[in-house]
Amino acid sequence: MRFQISNLSRRFSMLALLLLALLPGCVHRRLTVNSNPPGARVLLDGEEVGETPTSVDFTHYGTREVVLQKDGYDTLKTIQTVPPPWYQVPPLDFFSDNLLPYQLTNRHEFTYQLQPSPTVPSTQGLRDRANNLRSEAHAGP
Repeated sequence: MRFQISNLSRRFSMLALLLLALLPGCVHRRLTVNSNPPGARVLLDGEEVGETPTSVDFTHYGTREVVLQKDGYDTLKTIQTVPPPWYQVPPLDFFSDNLLPYQLTNRHEFTYQLQPSPTVPSTQGLRDRANNLRSEAHAGP
């Protein structure tokens, strides 16, 4: 009888461990980049990820290089810190990543203001000036 209880207890423990392993927790991390005006090309850590507004999943917290490019606007390049929430700070992150039986969602949203670029002289005006200088050079003094 004692052998059966011990064996049953061991089987129950193994089943509980198996179920625990099959139901790990998970943290879904999402980063959203917005710009004013929208439609800017977004490079995140040197990799193009889309046009604003855009969202991407990420794995690690820390600093990210964000580059925004749009015709008619200055290119914006910045280092953005993506801080972890309290439940993702070691050693708590072990429990939230592995042992919670449900998914946690962590969203970070950053909005950037693009500055219009200074006007550049038109190419036609530049050609006209070049032709005038050329004709003056050929005419001589």
